[in-house]
Amino acid sequence: MHDHVHHRNGNGALRPLIIALILTLSFSIVEAIGGWLSGSLALLGDAAHMLTDTFALALGAIAAVLAKKPADRELSFGWGRAEVLAAVTNGLIMLLIVVGISFMAINRLRNPQPVHGSTVMLIAAAGLLINILAAWVLLRGERTLNIRGALLHVMGDMLGSVAALASGAVIYFTGWVPIDPLLSLLICFLILISCVRLLRDAVDVLMERVPRELSLPVVGEALAAEVGVRSVHDLHIWRLDSSTISLSAHIVVDDLSAWPAVLERLRRTLTKRFDIEHITLQPEPLEQPSPRVIDKVSGPQ
Repeated sequence: MHDHVHHRNGNGALRPLIIALILTLSFSIVEAIGGWLSGSLALLGDAAHMLTDTFALALGAIAAVLAKKPADRELSFGWGRAEVLAAVTNGLIMLLIVVGISFMAINRLRNPQPVHGSTVMLIAAAGLLINILAAWVLLRGERTLNIRGALLHVMGDMLGSVAALASGAVIYFTGWVPIDPLLSLLICFLILISCVRLLRDAVDVLMERVPRELSLPVVGEALAAEVGVRSVHDLHIWRLDSSTISLSAHIVVDDLSAWPAVLERLRRTLTKRFDIEHITLQPEPLEQPSPRVIDKVSGPQ
């Protein structure tokens, strides 16, 4: 017998993604023209980044629409992981951007080219304001992995605008051209750190890893400590998607007739203490042999 508690969010935060998409696409064109006219690698790199972000945000918006679709016969858990797949795709795209800009920056250090500092400062300042607005819109949305992936791109744009602004100022006041590729390399390093973290979290979901904020033994011990529970085995905890934690377990109880009350206590513990929303528990009578039980609780065998 299985008992379920379902709390599917289903909100893919579509509106923030569309607004950020429009802002990013509009200014990337302006920044690309300005970077080409001024000769700034930092500005051209940021423009290329923003153009790629347009694709990333569009991908995120499509995933957000798919995530709202209900479960069906083929996808019984629904389409929530479409957002996780979008996050993985966006993370991999960002890695390619970092490699490309780093390569161009190293080449620019070897072969310096003139840069118009005043033009760079003007366009970079406008780009920074656009990126701040896009980040603010995304931060107000649901914090799914999909939104985090989109936000990673926008934050990279913001850092790129800061780098371009600083580069333009240094070149305008001192004439030191190497600052442009050097700041580009610094921004690439900062983006790389965030990108690796995003990919790690997305892979955790796809591999059905126990959420990093939870401990399988601790959760199992909490369940086994409830009145009427003798032991817990075949305990599994994983993320269905960015926002839903799922748990399944076999519960050996003293008395099957008392299961409804035991279930309610277990459900309350899981939702209030561990914020686990999707729960499947199977009761087993005490006299039934349970060879997989080790002491009070055991995880997957």
